[in-house]
Amino acid sequence: MDTFTETPDHHGAFPRLSDEQIDRLTPYGTRRPTRVGDVLIRQGEDYPEFFVILAGKVAGVDDEQVTWVHGPGRFLGELGLLTGLKAFLASVACEAGEVLAVPAWRLREIVARDCELGDLVLRAYIIRRSLLITSGSGLRGIGSRYSPDTRRLREFAARNRLPHRWIDLEEDKDAEALIRNLGITSEQTPIVILGGTRVLRNPGNAELARAVGLPMPAAPETVADLVIVGAGPAGLAAAVYGASEGLSTVMLDAVALGGQAGTSSCIENYLGFPLGISGAELTERAVVQAEKFGASFGLPAEAAWLERRDGHYTVGLGEGPPVHGRTVIIATGARYRKPAVPRLEDFEGNGVYYAATLAEAGLCKGEQVVVVGGGNSAGQATIFLSEHASSVRLLIRGEALEQDMSHYLTDRIKNNPRVDVMLHTEVCKLVGTDGLEAVIAENNQTGERTRLLTRAMFVFIGADPCTAWLAPALALDDKGFVLTGFDDGLPLETSLPGVFAAGDVRSQSVKRVASAVGEGAMAVRLVHEHVAREASQPLG
Repeated sequence: MDTFTETPDHHGAFPRLSDEQIDRLTPYGTRRPTRVGDVLIRQGEDYPEFFVILAGKVAGVDDEQVTWVHGPGRFLGELGLLTGLKAFLASVACEAGEVLAVPAWRLREIVARDCELGDLVLRAYIIRRSLLITSGSGLRGIGSRYSPDTRRLREFAARNRLPHRWIDLEEDKDAEALIRNLGITSEQTPIVILGGTRVLRNPGNAELARAVGLPMPAAPETVADLVIVGAGPAGLAAAVYGASEGLSTVMLDAVALGGQAGTSSCIENYLGFPLGISGAELTERAVVQAEKFGASFGLPAEAAWLERRDGHYTVGLGEGPPVHGRTVIIATGARYRKPAVPRLEDFEGNGVYYAATLAEAGLCKGEQVVVVGGGNSAGQATIFLSEHASSVRLLIRGEALEQDMSHYLTDRIKNNPRVDVMLHTEVCKLVGTDGLEAVIAENNQTGERTRLLTRAMFVFIGADPCTAWLAPALALDDKGFVLTGFDDGLPLETSLPGVFAAGDVRSQSVKRVASAVGEGAMAVRLVHEHVAREASQPLG
């Protein structure tokens, strides 16, 4: 076999363990010789072990293409080894040598107990996941950009940070030949290819989740100490604090971990991250942190109803068995609000988007784009998209950029030559046949209309609470947000004892990531108070 050059480190993605660190790992694993061609990790299958290379070299392979090469002192794998996802790359010995093989469950223990090694591995794995996503490694999807199911699968993969590359039937000249070789017609698309060979034909979100190893909801007979519904910042904080304080904790979410914050390209005003942090990276860190303490996750798991049964609460799911908990924290957040524009549904996912991640940015590279909204989410999206699009038109219906947006964002937008701010402006019409071609914008003071040529409009005009599943189980305000803080209850407690609300779903909450995290942590403290109060009640 040809000589393979070791891949340079990339901002901590491929660190080399010291002899002392390897010595600390050695009691947990076994030394194993490797020959050229030995497959240590198979693409699309569970990670068998955590491998440290002691001698020789190992290559990461995706669809028969070498993506990286590691030598002595480096370790294999990426974030899925900690979170339970299947491998997105194969690892094959390209030079004979020796590895230290540590069981995956042992690695999770090490990450939890050894701060130095745990931080080193976790940081490397998070960076590797980002590299996989930007490189287009991992899953392969094929389908038409005009298909609603294609849009659904792409959004699910992007929201769950699944490394993938999508092949567009309309743009890729080799797409038709590829699906013919698989014995599939264009009418049978979209398809998802796992591990280079396994083909899923138009899978539902739940089917794709199971195939890649996303966590299943808890077994129906289990009664957890705490069930958290919603995996945004509030829910994730509750999971971290609940699990770390010894509560058996189950978290459920209908779509993906991270909530709306998980789709943010860069959160720059979150405490402790002066250079900013993407919502996806913040989410990944929180998920690993919660799992480190023993929290379990289930998704996609959409809550359908809540009721009290036999001294505990039961959360019914749209699909699958219900989940039971002694206490519940509702952190379902809110869904994106949609503008009242004709034909909006015709363009959703095909020109109209409610998130600005790398997936969407890739669709409009070098294009003119439109952002609608005047809050921080719109401002963050504008800055991010200006790095990919040729120009950004920011449409705000109010009279000033500063009205609802943080100062740091308004300054950056005003000084960005690629951004044009249009005040007193609302969208009144969308134009296009197979996809979005133009947006008709109207000045809400003069009535003057402007035609803006664009293939992508990003909407950030607020959100409505995800609480339809709760009525009439507990009290909501006139806008559907959960009421808390009743006279005879605890501060974040709802009208049901032992059920708490945190984050954007709560009435009168502050719509910020930091406050949501704080409420999630506070809710866990109140769970303990509720349990103590219940225990002190006299029997009978």
